[in-house]
Amino acid sequence: MNYKDIAQNIYYLVGEKDNIVSFTHCMTRLRLKLNNYDKADKEAIKNITGVMGTNLNEDEFQIILGPGRADNVYGEFANIMNNTTSRNGEGSVQAEKKKKAAIGDGKELHAQIRAKNATPFKLMTKRIANIFIPMIPGFIACGLLTGILGISFKINPELTSWPIIQLLTVMSNAIFFGLNILVGHNAAKEFGGSPTMGAILAIVLSHPNLANINLMGTELVPGRGGIIAVLMVAIMGAYLENFLKRVIPEMFSLFLTPLLVLLIGGTVAIFLLQPVGQVIAEFIGNAATAAIQHGGMVTGFILGGIWLPLVMLGVHQTMTPIHAQLLSEYGVTILLPVLAMAGAGQIGASIAVYVKTKNNFLKKTILSALPVGIMGIGEPLIYGVTLPLGKPFIGACIGGAFGGAVQATFMVGASAMGISGLPLAATTNNIPVYLIGLIIAYIAGFTATWLIGFDDPEEESD
Repeated sequence: MNYKDIAQNIYYLVGEKDNIVSFTHCMTRLRLKLNNYDKADKEAIKNITGVMGTNLNEDEFQIILGPGRADNVYGEFANIMNNTTSRNGEGSVQAEKKKKAAIGDGKELHAQIRAKNATPFKLMTKRIANIFIPMIPGFIACGLLTGILGISFKINPELTSWPIIQLLTVMSNAIFFGLNILVGHNAAKEFGGSPTMGAILAIVLSHPNLANINLMGTELVPGRGGIIAVLMVAIMGAYLENFLKRVIPEMFSLFLTPLLVLLIGGTVAIFLLQPVGQVIAEFIGNAATAAIQHGGMVTGFILGGIWLPLVMLGVHQTMTPIHAQLLSEYGVTILLPVLAMAGAGQIGASIAVYVKTKNNFLKKTILSALPVGIMGIGEPLIYGVTLPLGKPFIGACIGGAFGGAVQATFMVGASAMGISGLPLAATTNNIPVYLIGLIIAYIAGFTATWLIGFDDPEEESD
């Protein structure tokens, strides 16, 4: 089935244009917001050739397609949406509102139930994650380049004096040089403020000239409080900006609002949010380091083992700013290599399923998903293999636990964020140990799944 056929089938099975509020995509998924999620025929969508699974996450219906395919299907889906008229002759949201006003069809009750399940904590972690997700390509590029340069310097230390290598070093450090500005920009945008003002407040906290200022006997420190302080000031600035727009007359708002946001926000940031941010940032850094350093193998075993269930619950989003803070403060995150072992456990578990199953369709699914799984993209294996079968998911968790124990024992750190699997090795400060942990996770996941077993699905007849 080609991309257009996949998009067309999805379009009809989710209820067509009248039921689609908005659509977007990420590396592996087509993401849809629908008026009525019950209208989507989830089982039929799962059976579309090329679809690896579905996931209903808070207020979003996600269709898992895998890397490359997700982007292409999204393009075809966008063409269908842009060239199709609503059956009611109106936009889907407006049409749905009219229908709702005319008859009671249960949508309001459905929305209330979904809103009840969307806890403030989950919604907040999702918004925080949205700040960092757009920056992941930068972390990947700079992290991989940092890893490659690190390997090169070990082979030939004289390379550090080469101008071209020095230029590459600048490139590899670019994400960290502008990290606060990017966080400030994205945070303000996510919380409804001006992205530019968020970036400016972040620059105030990072400006090198702060080092020349002594206020009331206190030396100001550029970048104090790290990303945590920037997050707080940008979010505060967004709320302050929206408040000022409501109370300042429109004719004065254009110049008074940004000025007051800068003056008030900048002052509060320097005197309050920077010191508070520093305390929080130091706590995060010390807690993560102490947990791995003192807990060692046990901590790694627990974290690696529970990570897949946490991903399923959506709690993994809380780790994004923590990874970013550790990278900003130490240059590496010692948590990512441990957590990445969960994906490695998936590989071992899926290979065990491949060897034992007699279902040809399941074998084809595993073969198509294994390469991207090895490269660190685990959704196709989770939703297409281990989770539907049940017991192999437990085997994958066991594999992740053993791999995590290895990474934590040797405190392996990674200089990137947003990647895992085999590519993460190039960004770690101990490539041999990382690779050993990866292989152990493969073996443990395979062995656990082989011993636990699973109910082999019967081959469907045509």
